[in-house]
Amino acid sequence: MSDHPRFESIEGLRGTGKSTIAPMLAAAREAVLVPTVPAFYQPLRREVDRRENVEARMCFYLSALFTAADDIRRYLSAGTPVVVESYFARCLANHRALGARLGITLPPDLPQPVTYYLVCEEDERQTRLAGRDKPDTRWDALVESDSSSITDAYAGFAMHRVDTTGRDPDEVLQAILTTKVQGAHGRADAEPVGAHPHLLPPVPRRAEGAHRT
Repeated sequence: MSDHPRFESIEGLRGTGKSTIAPMLAAAREAVLVPTVPAFYQPLRREVDRRENVEARMCFYLSALFTAADDIRRYLSAGTPVVVESYFARCLANHRALGARLGITLPPDLPQPVTYYLVCEEDERQTRLAGRDKPDTRWDALVESDSSSITDAYAGFAMHRVDTTGRDPDEVLQAILTTKVQGAHGRADAEPVGAHPHLLPPVPRRAEGAHRT
């Protein structure tokens, strides 16, 4: 068993169970649940979300994530395991699908989590969303109108797929806890693993000088 602290992330579309499972996983791991939009960002978050500039919104969320990454580093350095509800994958996948044209190269020394990608059959996912008591934002509506593009964008990241369809939260948590990973920390999930049927493929590399289409 590794003597390094675990760092784990929960990813997926809205309604797949991220906000329910992340704190449960943190409790099971005796980990800190680190918010990837820190509390002092929240007032500005509401203002940014009222606007329509997707690049500005992407930059805001990247700033929040880089700030959270500093906290994550400190916890991991102190030997404390960390869980997050979404990380850079969600920010990049969502904003790319929403039309952001910024080219982003993430620093190689960022803390890299073992990532679980929650999926759910569409009918059940929509039923879950309909049962929520919080109002949808304009951005939520945009995400839902093009969820297939976000799913496609997510496919560029190496993650362990966990199907939440028809499962209660305890069953989903157990599926995560019994997932075999290539280690328990750091870059355990950063190797190309697309050949494995239960994993999403790695981010494809673009040839030098290639242009976006």
